[in-house]
Amino acid sequence: MKKMKHQSQLFSNGLNINDQLKEKCAVFGCYGTPEAARLTHYGLWALQHRGQEGSGIATYDGTLHRHADLGLVSHVYSEQDLKNLPGEVAIGHNRYSTNGGTDANFNQPYISSTQAFALAHNGNLPITDKLENFLESANIDHTGMNDSGMITAAIDYQLSKGDSIFQAVKAVFPVLQGVFSITALYKDSLIAFRDKYGVRPLSLGKLENGGWVVASETAAFDLVGASLVRDIVPGELIIIDKDGLTSHQLAEPQLRFDVFELIYFARPDSILLGKSVNNIRDNYGRQLAKEFPVDADIVVPVPDSAVPAAIGYSRASGIPLEMALIKNRYINRTFIRPTQALRERDVTLKLNPIVELLKDQRIVLIDDSIVRGTTMKKVVKMLRRVGVKEIHLLISSPPVKFPDYYGINTPKQEDLIASHMSIDEIRDYLKVDSLGYLSFDGMISATGVPVSQLCTSCFDGNYPSPIGKRIEEITYHRDEIPQSAITELRND
Repeated sequence: MKKMKHQSQLFSNGLNINDQLKEKCAVFGCYGTPEAARLTHYGLWALQHRGQEGSGIATYDGTLHRHADLGLVSHVYSEQDLKNLPGEVAIGHNRYSTNGGTDANFNQPYISSTQAFALAHNGNLPITDKLENFLESANIDHTGMNDSGMITAAIDYQLSKGDSIFQAVKAVFPVLQGVFSITALYKDSLIAFRDKYGVRPLSLGKLENGGWVVASETAAFDLVGASLVRDIVPGELIIIDKDGLTSHQLAEPQLRFDVFELIYFARPDSILLGKSVNNIRDNYGRQLAKEFPVDADIVVPVPDSAVPAAIGYSRASGIPLEMALIKNRYINRTFIRPTQALRERDVTLKLNPIVELLKDQRIVLIDDSIVRGTTMKKVVKMLRRVGVKEIHLLISSPPVKFPDYYGINTPKQEDLIASHMSIDEIRDYLKVDSLGYLSFDGMISATGVPVSQLCTSCFDGNYPSPIGKRIEEITYHRDEIPQSAITELRND
């Protein structure tokens, strides 16, 4: 590639766009209070579950300030760090690292070459052809940038031409092929926008003093004392400045919210799509009880995200619930760790059984999903070792057969156990007495949202936003995807 004339000097260049694994993140924004950085810090703390390996905050007070590093929110920021982030507008980001990405240089928010624009991104662009062409036509060298870095560089370019922030985002929006929930700041304005499918969550809240916040999940609003106003509409751009809030619809909304947010990722105390995540998960458990009645002594959840489903199953079945597995809350989630060695080490540290509750018992073990099967196999082995008599494993979602290309760090398809094993084969592999997955129709019914408004790609390969050449990586269960859909998925 020839040397480009314009060098986009992003503070953080991010990952190479060809990396196999992508990140799942949290974004937060705050406007209209001298404590913007501190409230953003609190918001990121509430969103720690969405990213546990790096964090960053950017603020503006006439000068753009940024602090970011590897680690949990509690480790990244000191009191002095927050004092060094003045201004009444701030954005923040938590992230998971990906393969090759355990480096502080990969942290967001990204800072543009103008030193007046910063951006934080949750999601992923599976196709970057249009965005790359846009940058190349502007003589911007995008070598080594990931999708988030390229989005930042593209908007920065439009701003450098004299565009307003509305004009800049509007000009770049059509070349963004994929999934994005973004918070950004431009000088003293807070910006938030979402792709037309709204796959990743993004909500708007109001502070008591009249200021505004945006966040990946509403659970963050509770911690900063904000009230939920509404979800940001798919395809919507919001700009908040001294003149107030303005909304611009940049694309016709075609809502396809990721159902996996409801099953696993979101906090149970969040409100998504106007519904309580906790109540939805309780519904999953109740539906499991209808589909898989079991003669057992106790119901045992795998903490934490499976607890509401286990409560629902217990209530519907009449089988008592016991919190017989204790989680070490300082261990990160296992299936999104970047290497097998780290995953296996995490499993041995993550859970500890209460032997007196489990010995000689017939248990209904409830979890929200099985991805590789690595974690569950070790959990079952541990339960057998302490004397559990029978293990009836129930999963509060359908089998995960397809990888995610929209910002969740699922593995390649061949590493997804349900992509190449039947349910009976998985049962034998895990060495459980019985195994049941929540049916697809049961999941939709319990969610209470029309399937036409949900992204269910991990279960059925129905990707709402084109994934380009990534469709060629899918080798199993291709017969479940109509040929016409495969053609559409290759193109935008």
